[in-house]
Amino acid sequence: MKSPIREEADDRQGPRGRPERHPLDNPVRWSLAGPHAHLAGRRGAALRYPADVAPFAALPDEPGPADWADLAALAGPGAVVTLTGPAIAPPDGWEVVMSLEGVQMVGDDVAAAYDGETVRLGTKDVPEMLDLVQRTQPGPLLDRTVEMGTYLGIRRDTAAGHADGSPALVAMAGERLHPQGWTEISAVCTDAAFRGQGLASRLVLAVAAGIRDRGEIPFLHAVAGNVNAIRLYESIGFRLRRRVVFAALRVPAGAEASGAG
Repeated sequence: MKSPIREEADDRQGPRGRPERHPLDNPVRWSLAGPHAHLAGRRGAALRYPADVAPFAALPDEPGPADWADLAALAGPGAVVTLTGPAIAPPDGWEVVMSLEGVQMVGDDVAAAYDGETVRLGTKDVPEMLDLVQRTQPGPLLDRTVEMGTYLGIRRDTAAGHADGSPALVAMAGERLHPQGWTEISAVCTDAAFRGQGLASRLVLAVAAGIRDRGEIPFLHAVAGNVNAIRLYESIGFRLRRRVVFAALRVPAGAEASGAG
C-alpha cells in the first residue's frame, strides 16, 4: 500500500552542479560518524552499533567490495545487520533475511510542545519498555537502545498494575538515529487499552520539543504500509521526504571475523 502523502525530492545542488549529499540520505552512517561516534564499531569505512544498542550498520553511499568485506568482518560470520537506503543490493553470499519498504518523514514544521504528563525513562525502566514494545511492535528496541537519546513515557493506573501499586508504562516515544543537526523519533507505541486518546501524538510532540531546544530538526521512519501511522505523523506536521528500504542481511558464514569494537 502506498503512502497517502506525496514524496518531496531534495534537489539541493553541490559546487559542481551535482546533487549534494544530505545527512538523511545515509542517516545511520552520519549518526555513527558524528554524535553517536562513542557507540560506533568500525572497520575501514564500515560502521555499526553494538548489537544490544541497535541492529543498524552503515556503509559508504556507494559501497564497493572492500566495504562489504569490512562490514562482514566487523559484524562476524552469520551475524544479522540492518541497512537502510533507497535501494540495497548486497553481494553474493549475503542472505536477505527481511526487506521492508518504508518512508522517511521530516518535521521542520512540527508544532513541538512539552507535556506535563510525560516522564523521562532510563535504564531502570528498560524491562517495562521492552515489555511494551513486545506487545505493540513499533520496531526494534534492545537492552541499551535507551543510550541513543531521550525516551519519554506516560504512566497510568491499570487493571493489571504493578505489585507495589505504581502506575504502569502505557505509551512511549524516544530518540534513535542522530545525524548532525537531526534527531530521529522512534519507538512510538501505546498499549492497546489506551489507544485513541492521543498519547502517541503528545509524546512525539514532547520528544520533538527537546530536539528543537537543541537547535535540531526531528525526523522519523515508518513502514510504508502503515497508513494510520503516516497519517498521524502528517496530521502533526511531518512531511514525506523520501521512500527507503530497511533490509536485514545475514553475513556470509565464511566471513572473516574482526576484533573491532
